[in-house]
Amino acid sequence: MMWAGIAVTAVGAYLLKLAGLSIPATVLEHPLVHRVADLLPVALLAALVAVQVFGEQQSLVLDARAAGLGAAVVALLLRAPFIVVVLVAALTAGIVRML
Repeated sequence: MMWAGIAVTAVGAYLLKLAGLSIPATVLEHPLVHRVADLLPVALLAALVAVQVFGEQQSLVLDARAAGLGAAVVALLLRAPFIVVVLVAALTAGIVRML
């Protein structure tokens, strides 16, 4: 049964890739398609961050992860380098959990 799921997923991924290659170039050159292609990864990443920070099984939570995210946002607004943003978020979340 597991192999059937893997095979269906593989075929689906192949067909999706084939569909992407079959789209005419005139559709891909449309400005709206460029705009969506630029913004879609940002929206997906933001959704992933929101689910990981505020989700706990079937409920919403507000804990140390939210404090870490808030500290990361402040560090980003202060134009800190990426590694500093990650360290600030981790240290803030760790300190809040410790308290």
